[in-house]
Amino acid sequence: MRAWRPGRDVRAEHQPPAPGQLSSDDGRHRVVVVGGGIAGVTAAVLLAERGVRVTLLEATDRLGGRVSAWPVTVEGRTTAMSRGFHAFFRQYYNLRALLRRADPSLERLRPVEDYPLVAGSGLRDSFTGIPRTPPWGLVGFVAQSPSFTLRDLARVDVGEALGLLDVDFPATFSDLDATSAADLLDRLRFPDAARHLALEVFARSFFAHPRDFSAGELVGMFHSYFLGSAEGLLFDVADDDFDTAIWAPLGRHLARLGAQVRTGVRASGVEQRDDGSLVVATSDGDVPADAVVLATDRGPLQDLVAASPWLGDPAWRDRLAGLRAAPPFAVWRRWLDRAPAEGAAPFLGTSGFGRLDNVSFVDRLEDGARRWAQATGGSVVELHAYALPDEVFGDVFGDVFGDEAAGAALRDGLWFELLRLHPELGGAGVLGEEWLVRRDCPLVGTDPWATRPGVRTPDPRVVLAGDGVRCELPVALMERAATTGTQAADALLAGWDVAGHGTWSVPTSTRLPGVHRLRRLVRT
Repeated sequence: MRAWRPGRDVRAEHQPPAPGQLSSDDGRHRVVVVGGGIAGVTAAVLLAERGVRVTLLEATDRLGGRVSAWPVTVEGRTTAMSRGFHAFFRQYYNLRALLRRADPSLERLRPVEDYPLVAGSGLRDSFTGIPRTPPWGLVGFVAQSPSFTLRDLARVDVGEALGLLDVDFPATFSDLDATSAADLLDRLRFPDAARHLALEVFARSFFAHPRDFSAGELVGMFHSYFLGSAEGLLFDVADDDFDTAIWAPLGRHLARLGAQVRTGVRASGVEQRDDGSLVVATSDGDVPADAVVLATDRGPLQDLVAASPWLGDPAWRDRLAGLRAAPPFAVWRRWLDRAPAEGAAPFLGTSGFGRLDNVSFVDRLEDGARRWAQATGGSVVELHAYALPDEVFGDVFGDVFGDEAAGAALRDGLWFELLRLHPELGGAGVLGEEWLVRRDCPLVGTDPWATRPGVRTPDPRVVLAGDGVRCELPVALMERAATTGTQAADALLAGWDVAGHGTWSVPTSTRLPGVHRLRRLVRT
């Protein structure tokens, strides 16, 4: 009988936890998890499952972090708002493992049949019907893509292109230190159309400009989706707003495990008392702990460490303090009295449409939005604009910010570009809208990979988790949050001789034998 695998890829790799003599902690230790997003909830669930007494602190009034959702009222009907579209790719093994705790069959995930990418020139790429097994997925994509021509392909630097195949993580991350995604694409001599549609989309998903985004991370994503995984590039979406589909069920699961979930409680620092015990200072009093998981966004993490001067050595603290946020981004959701044309893509990536990076029709993705649209005869459209210039919106972490005139000009531009794609929405009545501008995502830049703070800190009782934390595996975004959340829980459990959980990933090296030798031959 074939051993269980997390997906269809028989070469997916399991990273086992450190061996532990105990199957349960039996309540011997108290852990405070700071941050109720994917990373924090993952760590909290996995620790509680091993009998650890867990207190989860979340500064806002809801779980989910940057993948949260909250109620709004439009035309007298309650519906939901979030920070934007999120794709649950099939190779997000550790995130899916978290979701299975409350949804064993992943019934709350719904497949999206295509992920079209459209250029301002009119070129359109699609991932439907492309083989999923490497390297045939890439071959199939290139064969059907209008973005690649024979003349363009003849210009590609074959030696550099083979570098996308010749990978071995985490060494590949360090091999590309100080190289940006744009630098790598320049060296590859990729055709402009293919560059924008097939590769720069990945950089934009990190809310970063390709000149500031790590080439190692770009290669990691290329490996994960095109060349290292047989899961393919299609994905699933939550069948309703994130709170309904994900966080409310996981919150109930945590309660069943005996964990305390305290929302609306902001942590301000971690204190080490004279007897060596730890205390997390919060807006609602001190919370004692034997260990702490810091699973916040980058800005709050830096504030927490700055307020905890005993934690870490100067070099580690300086590296953490020097990490930057990605540029600001905007999410604009509008509830309209009109539907788009039949056959409109639920999600569409764009290039060459001004500041518009993608469009989603939420009512074609989420049940709650669908019910609103059916009741009103309208639709719910969401526009995203990434990597906005700091000089327009300022250099501020966190909340809404920016000049209102600049925001109005941006909205005018986004709507103009939407009507290029969907002219049938011209003149549609706007029944409600929500406009968000944020700058709280981590920048995955060109700084040396090995110097970025990882899960373990200089004190074994304090661990980090989140999508901005260094990870040795080719994972990113939501999957990195879940993976580092798992690693954080396992690191603490190992210190108490309790069996951990382990992680899964796509293969960490090339699937194609002989590619390293072929690359050397081409280069010589």
